[in-house]
Amino acid sequence: MPPLINAVVLSTDKIRKELTPKPTYRWQERGLIYDVLALLAKYLHNAGINCILDATFNTENSRKGLRHKLALTPDQFSVVECICSEDVVVSRLKNREKEDYSDANIFIYRQMKKIYEPVGGEHINPSNVNTKRIANQILKNKV
Repeated sequence: MPPLINAVVLSTDKIRKELTPKPTYRWQERGLIYDVLALLAKYLHNAGINCILDATFNTENSRKGLRHKLALTPDQFSVVECICSEDVVVSRLKNREKEDYSDANIFIYRQMKKIYEPVGGEHINPSNVNTKRIANQILKNKV
């Protein structure tokens, strides 16, 4: 099946493993990973290539900071807030493939949940919408 959106997916988990095979997850390392993510996204955007950033921007400041770093207008940047029940999260973490780039486990999920801030302002929440409709909404926003 062809992709619904023609875009490159940039994942902080994959970037982290490529740059630091034995990650420490300290704030300095996290800053480096997110700076590299932003740099790659800006480069690809300037080349006319759409990007999907697969990362945990769990605070409003981190989301605003990314948009500022990328220097994008609202019609060039969309936040998609993906939410599912804790049962689904735990099940997915337990069934994750060993070759997956992410080291996240239930402990890390619960730590991240404590600092999560709901997305404010205009954003896309796909929890009750089908995939094609979400893709069309993102394309309409010129991601």
